[in-house]
Amino acid sequence: MADKSSESLLPVARMYYVQGETMDAIAHHLNVSRSTVSRLLKEARDRGLVRVTIVDPERPLGRMADLFQRYFNVTAHIVQVRPGASSVFRLDQVSRTAADLLASTVQDSDTLGVAWGTTTSAIAAHLRPRDLHGVTVIGLNGGANHQTTGLPYVGSILHRFAEAFNGQEQLLALPAFFDDPATREAMWREQSTQHILGVRGNCRVALFGVGGLHSELQSHVYASNYLSEDDLRELRDLRVVGDVCTVMIREDGSFRDIPLNDRATGMTPRELQSIPRRICVVTGLSKASPILGALRAGVATDLVIDQETARSVLTRMKPGIRLI
Repeated sequence: MADKSSESLLPVARMYYVQGETMDAIAHHLNVSRSTVSRLLKEARDRGLVRVTIVDPERPLGRMADLFQRYFNVTAHIVQVRPGASSVFRLDQVSRTAADLLASTVQDSDTLGVAWGTTTSAIAAHLRPRDLHGVTVIGLNGGANHQTTGLPYVGSILHRFAEAFNGQEQLLALPAFFDDPATREAMWREQSTQHILGVRGNCRVALFGVGGLHSELQSHVYASNYLSEDDLRELRDLRVVGDVCTVMIREDGSFRDIPLNDRATGMTPRELQSIPRRICVVTGLSKASPILGALRAGVATDLVIDQETARSVLTRMKPGIRLI
């Protein structure tokens, strides 16, 4: 084996890398020492006869997370869900990750703001109790509508979060949307309302989903009598794609000139930005457009999302983008 031409190196490389032989077995077969085999394999790599490629199964997720950080300044927690999974299963898996992230985020004496909805209700089901002190859980948006109070539904969600963190819930006992903007302006001047809005404004952590006007797993606000047919028609005409905290947004992130928002009680994207940690949890391929709108509006510091939905969002934002 003194000759180290390519012809003599290739058999060694094939036995080790292709046939899976051990160095000891190769040394015995060629009647050389194990160290000689090791040196031959190194030389085969150095000469380019052998190229070792390491495939990191997490890298596509890391690449997508890097892109979310670069374009939207958010930390993306991307959940692997099997391709073709149902929307209900996808939501369940993402909600589990979100519950774990929230549990590691909330600390003693924190005020946690929660926007009611299908997503946060699913997250509440996966919360594990923590023995914290002084935690307050408050709604980020009102929940009543013109047919029901809506408050039992909203209250049950907030209660589960408060129970998990050994805290107290404070319900925002207001409608999701007032009938008249002037009514909201008058209500906002009331001392009792100002107090609860002050608590909400001092949240350290916020948790919310993104509602989609046309999502396959329909958002609660669009399925439960919160909006009239006239409201929905106007939103479509104004190119609204969804909502965050029942504040309507377009895909470009704009929201200020949408009339319905003058009647909404949820925190606007600008108000949300005053909260240090803002966890947005979302899933569903049909939500790519509203997710883009939410991210462009700057609502989140953290995004919990499944891999397929993340891919859909990024390719919608930048067709042809390289994700691997």
